Amino acid sequence: MVERGRGTILFTGCSASVSGIAGYSELCCGKFALRALSQCLAREFQPMGVHVAHVIIDGVIGPPRGASSSERKSVGEQGVDGSMDPDALAQTYWHLHVQDRTAWTQEIDLRPSTPRFF
Repeated sequence: MVERGRGTILFTGCSASVSGIAGYSELCCGKFALRALSQCLAREFQPMGVHVAHVIIDGVIGPPRGASSSERKSVGEQGVDGSMDPDALAQTYWHLHVQDRTAWTQEIDLRPSTPRFF
């Protein structure tokens, strides 16, 4: 990527990346570290044309919109139970990949519009 002067590295975290959760110290330590790694790599490689971003997914990923009714029932209807559509998440990842380098996103939080479910 550095040789070509372009590329994208996307890391996926969760709410544990930015906030400690009682009983989940192992997860939080790892996710905090992943977030820090993405920030360090961004500062190192963005000047060389490599976009590095950290995506926080704060929710449960459900089945795609086109999934069968039995698949949807296993996690509930999209948007009603707070699950997130994987196709919508993929669109965000794609947007980060093709984002204009004059305005790169370094971190983005993705969450459903419904109230928290846990």
